Amino acid sequence: MTVRVLIADDQQLVRSGFRMILESEQELLVVAEAADGQEAVAAARRLRPDVALIDLRMPVMDGIAATAAIVGDPALPTRVLVVTTFDTDEHVYAALRAGASGFLLKDAPPEELAAAVRLIAEGDALLAPSVTRRVIEEFARVSRDPGSRSSLGDLTERELDVLRLVARGLSNSEIAEELTIGETTVKTHIGNILMKLDVRDRAQAVVAAYESGLVVPGGGSRA
Repeated sequence: MTVRVLIADDQQLVRSGFRMILESEQELLVVAEAADGQEAVAAARRLRPDVALIDLRMPVMDGIAATAAIVGDPALPTRVLVVTTFDTDEHVYAALRAGASGFLLKDAPPEELAAAVRLIAEGDALLAPSVTRRVIEEFARVSRDPGSRSSLGDLTERELDVLRLVARGLSNSEIAEELTIGETTVKTHIGNILMKLDVRDRAQAVVAAYESGLVVPGGGSRA
């Protein structure tokens, strides 16, 4: 299956580099480039790509506003992968809250960029790198707002267990091993969690876990 990608970055050199990397992969196709957030939103609505690679710092409309506009449009199937130069950029957390499915550093190896796009296109979230968890933890520490997300009260005890492990960055197979349950059961629990929290993917579930206080920055969790 061909994955259609939109690249949005205000630097032509960066866009060209990303295009070259992605189109060297047979199943990845760059359908458009945009130099600012406004162009990115317009291109996404016109072309309906599978993944939008969005730079956080752009003129006219920044990456956070562009992410919110793209993810918030129910007519679009597009998932957002944000890219940034700095792993401590406070805008990363804001982009995750706006609906991004993950983020990647601009200096990531070419194979990591391609793998990230595939992962996002498949409906997963880019949470495995420790840097992602560090960003979420850092800004959840100062931005916790229990009222900002759907209540966790509807989740069963097992679903809460699964969500805690998702927030720690564990894969489905690792969660299955940790809880001694089948991987298919893990997928069912995660599907229920996303539905009950009214969130789009694992990245949004992790943000909800930190903001609700279920998971405490630093690795702990609420009983």
